[in-house]
Amino acid sequence: MEEAGATWPKPTPGRPRGDQRWSTFLRNHAQAIVACDFFGAITATFRQIYVFVVMHQSSRRLLHFNVTSHPAADWTLQQLRQTFGTDEAFRYLLHDRDSIFSEGLDRSIAALGLRVLKSPPRSPKANALCERLIGTIRRECLDWLIPLSEHHLRSLLKMWAVHYNRSRPHMGLGPGIPDPPAPSSRPHIERGRHRLDAGACLRVKSILGGLHHEYDWTPACV
Repeated sequence: MEEAGATWPKPTPGRPRGDQRWSTFLRNHAQAIVACDFFGAITATFRQIYVFVVMHQSSRRLLHFNVTSHPAADWTLQQLRQTFGTDEAFRYLLHDRDSIFSEGLDRSIAALGLRVLKSPPRSPKANALCERLIGTIRRECLDWLIPLSEHHLRSLLKMWAVHYNRSRPHMGLGPGIPDPPAPSSRPHIERGRHRLDAGACLRVKSILGGLHHEYDWTPACV
């Protein structure tokens, strides 16, 4: 037994911890980690709607989202079932310590074949990529468009999610996008220069009424 008043020895400065830091673990296992979180949105009639998002840490891909006026553990579990299905590529689910994520919900998540990773209390940076996704949704969509209802909010996010996964560049990816475009839509590169096929045209697509635009090459003008 320790003597009264004894203290644990302090670690020697400069020596390694002997284990992985949180950021190191997330970086090393990003391919197998999925993160989720809730955030709120207000409709034109001042109704509080909750948005649930699920994203893949490595690719930054938005895997699933849905909205509800009454978030609960059963509803959240159903969203996760729709997200993962029979896919065995993911091993970890990262979430915060919100009361929705009860012990019973975590046991149900484990039954899906996922190991739960809980971020430390009051530490949003521990789930930084998902928090950044939520910030992006606000800055690039909900700060400019006011949803009229729960259905309208879901429709807006559905259009934005397709744009986010297929066209929006991410600096953390190189820059790149979660769903790379088809090789046929890319210009040819010869001797370090981009070469376009004869007659190729640049096509512009308006997203969310002109809030964003997507650009793509077409083989020939019509």
